[in-house]
Amino acid sequence: ADGAPGSLLATAGAMRAAGLLLAWALLHAAATQQCHPASPGGVLRFTDRHAEIRVPALHRVPSSLDPLYGLVRRCLDLIQQNPLPTELLRTALNDPGSVRTSQVVQYELGYVVCAAVALLFTVAVPVAGMCFCYCRSRRRCGGRLRAHRRSLGCRRRCLLACLSFTSLIILISVTCAFVTSQRVKGQMEPGLGAVPATLRTLRQHLANVPQGVQMVVDKFEVPRKQIISDLGGLSRSVGLSIHAQLKALTYAALADLQDRAGDLQTSLHHLQIVDRTVRALAAARAELEPALRERRRRVVALLDDPRCTSCASVLGRAQSLELGADYSKVPSVEKVLKALEGLPRSDFAEMIRQGNGTFNSIPELAVERMAQVIQDLRGDLARTAEKVQSIADSFPLPDYTRPVSEALLKAEDRSQPYLREVERFERYRWIAGTVLCSIILLILACNVTGMALGAYGLSKREDPSDYECRGEAGAKFLLVGVALAFLFSWLLILLVFATFLVGGNIQTLVCRNWVNQEIYKFIDTPGNLPPSMNLTHQLNLRRGSNLSSAYRECKSGAGLWEVLQLDRSYSLDEHLNTPKYTADFQKRLGDFTASLGDVRLLRSEGRQDLETFARSGVDEVDYGRFEEEMKIPVVQTSLPGLARNLEGLQKMQRNSTVAGRLGAEARALWQMQNSTVQSQEALVAKLGESIQFLSRLAPHLKERVKKTLATTASAEARLPLQAQQILRQEIGCFTRKELRYFTQYLNWVGQTLREDVASCQPLATALDNGRVILCDRIADPWNAFWFSLGCCTFFLIPNIIFAVRLTKHFRPIRNRLM
Repeated sequence: ADGAPGSLLATAGAMRAAGLLLAWALLHAAATQQCHPASPGGVLRFTDRHAEIRVPALHRVPSSLDPLYGLVRRCLDLIQQNPLPTELLRTALNDPGSVRTSQVVQYELGYVVCAAVALLFTVAVPVAGMCFCYCRSRRRCGGRLRAHRRSLGCRRRCLLACLSFTSLIILISVTCAFVTSQRVKGQMEPGLGAVPATLRTLRQHLANVPQGVQMVVDKFEVPRKQIISDLGGLSRSVGLSIHAQLKALTYAALADLQDRAGDLQTSLHHLQIVDRTVRALAAARAELEPALRERRRRVVALLDDPRCTSCASVLGRAQSLELGADYSKVPSVEKVLKALEGLPRSDFAEMIRQGNGTFNSIPELAVERMAQVIQDLRGDLARTAEKVQSIADSFPLPDYTRPVSEALLKAEDRSQPYLREVERFERYRWIAGTVLCSIILLILACNVTGMALGAYGLSKREDPSDYECRGEAGAKFLLVGVALAFLFSWLLILLVFATFLVGGNIQTLVCRNWVNQEIYKFIDTPGNLPPSMNLTHQLNLRRGSNLSSAYRECKSGAGLWEVLQLDRSYSLDEHLNTPKYTADFQKRLGDFTASLGDVRLLRSEGRQDLETFARSGVDEVDYGRFEEEMKIPVVQTSLPGLARNLEGLQKMQRNSTVAGRLGAEARALWQMQNSTVQSQEALVAKLGESIQFLSRLAPHLKERVKKTLATTASAEARLPLQAQQILRQEIGCFTRKELRYFTQYLNWVGQTLREDVASCQPLATALDNGRVILCDRIADPWNAFWFSLGCCTFFLIPNIIFAVRLTKHFRPIRNRLM
């Protein structure tokens, strides 16, 4: 019987410790997980675009010669103000024999006028040169001054300044001519090489479309591996999420249940203590009552003895010696103990351990329950890969790009002879230009040397009529320059006009109309081109489309399938519709359900134990009555105080007999106090501890038990529902995450096919590159070359005049005017 309370206390202590651990777990509960936006780890990384062939876009490069290029273009716009000659071009392309010369002259009127000026220059300057030679043979031109005048110094300085100015202009012009000629040479070779290279690149681009599409499709391996990796951790992640989000609820219910089980165990223990202690106190009182009565009689009799000196003062205290608290009057707890008899019938510690273990096994349970659906999802992913392969299988381009490839091959073959001729003509132009520019530099050298020697000779000559060799040498250098100018001016004007005619027409007929799209409009107009040059048919463009619209669509990033004529329409967006590939995957995840929250926290026998505990009447016992009775001492008069009084009286007695009897009575009182009263007081203290616990518990017992039962029942009911809700939430998050992978891949496929693998943009880029190469990189410096060389040529005329006039001032005067 004594071991039972000890075992109950040990069990209660263990349950209390477990409760503290559960409370600690409550304080460290994990926060609720949420769906997070795509982190850097959730973004797929694909390798660079898969088209191996690209046409790099070329752009006009800013240059220090741009002002010169602009000036030349404005001059050409003044020379050729006519728009694109559509009628003339239509006739020339469809029936070359019917082209009338008057039409060509009318369109090329500005160039005809320039040709007339060039012809006049070609004839006039050599004739003037021959006349000059004849005059020199007659000693007329470039001879000596006949008389000295005071104004000769001013005239000489004016002629020097004018010749220096014209020489400076010619120097600047020939420098520009040198630079632009070298720039044309530097751009011509790569520009001509870019034509077949670009055509070849375009053909390779078209030929590589099937391989490129297949490579893009094969990149489905990237999202597939990521999704398989995510599937591997899905079940445990779901289980851990359910555990993390529900452990606060579960641990709170288990902690509450732990407290009530502890209350039951501890209350039963204290009730048993109260019952035993009250019985023991009642028995001890019955045993103490006759002994205390006899002891009072004897002490009173002794103190009342006349021989007892000064004993009257203690007599009243001895007469009041009687028992105090009577515990037979306190309420009995036998009824409560009878109601609690046999409790607890269930092992609460084991029950809580099992509930906690079942809840903590949710992650493993989720892995087990979701194994089959994850296997099915892997199968769906394999079937999705087969559907993605259909993108490459159904791609329509390989059968429809053949006409474009053939047209590009034909253009490449036909362009080769013309490109070789252009290269040969450019080589001749560069040689002629370099030679003639060098001659102009030689003329400038003669001018500078003549002016320097002549001026030095004049400064050393004391008499204008004296002969001075350096002045004579200066005059001869000037005449050599004049002779070179006469000899090569006609070659200069011929080179200028030839390059002007070619470059000017390229600028005004081709480049200007290329920039304003007039060429495309001409090509698009039906009947302008002969049937053999029907580009819409040769390029297999979409019915109802033309070169302009195809160019605009290609430039804006359209795919080849959108501009070519197909047997049936093809929509890439339909083939890249995400639900087409994710429907089965998404449906399987949406239909999945599993019971993961069935945790039994409180079995029926445990519930009955708590209900019995609440109905036992623990809260109906009048614990206040116990407390009132415990305030009354066991004996009304303090036995130690009375014993000390008797001991004091003993010392005052003269009669040894009375003194001995007082000492004996004092010792008897001390023995009663130590043997009987103290043991009863210890029982009262023990009773007080139990009453204190029960009195604190009793007012809230039913409320707490009711709350615990409600909390436990609510937790058991909510756990499956909330587990299912969290399961749906986690699967929804997972589904959205994996759908983002599908969407990223399909968007990348569409972007790659449109912008790279099967893009039409390289065709538009090639046309733009052709304009940049022909107009910006070749035509501009070409036209700047003839313009600069033309300036040199025309400024040779005033240069000749000023040089001839200046030679007379460097020679001695025939007749000196006094």
